[in-house]
Amino acid sequence: MRVVLAEDLFLLQNGLVRMLEAYDCEIVAAVDNGPDLLAALLELRPDVAVVDVRMPPTFTDEGLQAALQARREAPGLPVLVLSQYVEQLYARELLADGTGAVGYLLKDRVFDSDQFVDAVRRVAAGGTVMDPEVIAKLLAHNAHTEPLGALTPREREVLALMAEGRSNAAIAERMVVTERAIAKHTSNIFLKLDLQPSDEDNRRVLAVLAYLNT
Repeated sequence: MRVVLAEDLFLLQNGLVRMLEAYDCEIVAAVDNGPDLLAALLELRPDVAVVDVRMPPTFTDEGLQAALQARREAPGLPVLVLSQYVEQLYARELLADGTGAVGYLLKDRVFDSDQFVDAVRRVAAGGTVMDPEVIAKLLAHNAHTEPLGALTPREREVLALMAEGRSNAAIAERMVVTERAIAKHTSNIFLKLDLQPSDEDNRRVLAVLAYLNT
């Protein structure tokens, strides 16, 4: 798996390089600012980009904006964003095109190498991965907001796990129920969020987007 890494703190960048290489990832570029990130993504077209949100020259959302611009020029380019804090706007921007292959993790997750690399691989494979803490805070904020207010507590729990990028089988295992039960909950979520069947749209991504966008 070819990875472009964007992190301006040298020690963290070096640690991420070593970690990813230990899991058989090839670091094709390691950069420390937004312009270099954009150039690397468009030139190298990696299997996935691991991107710090706040980078030089502005130290605001330079990394995120470079990644989003790259996705506009190379649709579907997989991007996993790392952030120090929960920022709802960043999560919404990542999911805005509804195509998936995106992730949002808090930097604390980096210290669990298995969990972090699993997230990198899921994003590279086209999945959507959201940090559990991000989902918990957004769930608490949005619990009574329409159309999410129509969901039962169990359905909101399923949607939160869906937002983490989990499959129905993984959600069933986590909740200790059958996969068939999760499929029923998922169908109800799609129905209540008015997400009609489509060959073009990833309804799981759209459901998560509706979840984050309220």
